[in-house]
Amino acid sequence: MRAMENAESPAEPGTTRSQSTSTRTPPTAPCTVVWSLGRPYVLENNARWVGTDRRGRPQVLTRAELQRRGWSYRRAG
Repeated sequence: MRAMENAESPAEPGTTRSQSTSTRTPPTAPCTVVWSLGRPYVLENNARWVGTDRRGRPQVLTRAELQRRGWSYRRAG
């Protein structure tokens, strides 16, 4: 049962599920993966989020752009 609780808990300590899908400030740890609008983005060099658009072309977002779009640690399903 304990393992199941951990699987359901948010990826970042001190957050709730509703916070993980809000427009709060994105994480700052390099190589962190988050989801925005159904697409994964990886933080590179603590300055830009890199992913792809819906056509598979590279897309770079700033921290502010990612925050405006909304993001989550989990893919919306």
